[in-house]
Amino acid sequence: MRKLKITLACVGGVSTSILCDRIIEEGKSNGFEVECKAYATNALNPVAIGSDVILLGPQVCYMEDEVKKQFSDIPVRLISMMDYGTMNAKNIFSKLLNEFSW
Repeated sequence: MRKLKITLACVGGVSTSILCDRIIEEGKSNGFEVECKAYATNALNPVAIGSDVILLGPQVCYMEDEVKKQFSDIPVRLISMMDYGTMNAKNIFSKLLNEFSW
């Protein structure tokens, strides 16, 4: 089973933790062992190190360039407002699978 580390970043890390649980479940249904945790953007260092991808919640999309610069060796992607608002982990994980060769 392939292991993935996905780090989610938002304002406080609280509501996004619900989405983490759903992403973990979606990963399992696709044959992955997923470690997914949510953090406030100002708490990403050092927890994001070693991540396969950093996902930014829509409320912190303005920080995309800053996060990309800080973690230049980790892909950074935005979660769409629709997927975030509906906690659509299936769509989020599907987009990641389509983009990356995991």
